[in-house]
Amino acid sequence: MMSQSAIITASPDLMNGTPVFAGTRVPVQTLVDYLKVGESINDFLKGFFTVKREQIIAFLEAAEAQILKLVA
Repeated sequence: MMSQSAIITASPDLMNGTPVFAGTRVPVQTLVDYLKVGESINDFLKGFFTVKREQIIAFLEAAEAQILKLVA
């Protein structure tokens, strides 16, 4: 599993502190927006090739783990 710092970063010096995929300037919210309208991970990766598939999967797994904590 990827470390949290390899998935998402946020810094006031980069995109005004907006959470982005580590090593990129791509906001995590952009992925969420893609998925909400029915776009696929592959569609997202075509448009944002600096993001790694592994980062997306790790992000989704972390989100899933947080949801499972809420319902446990």
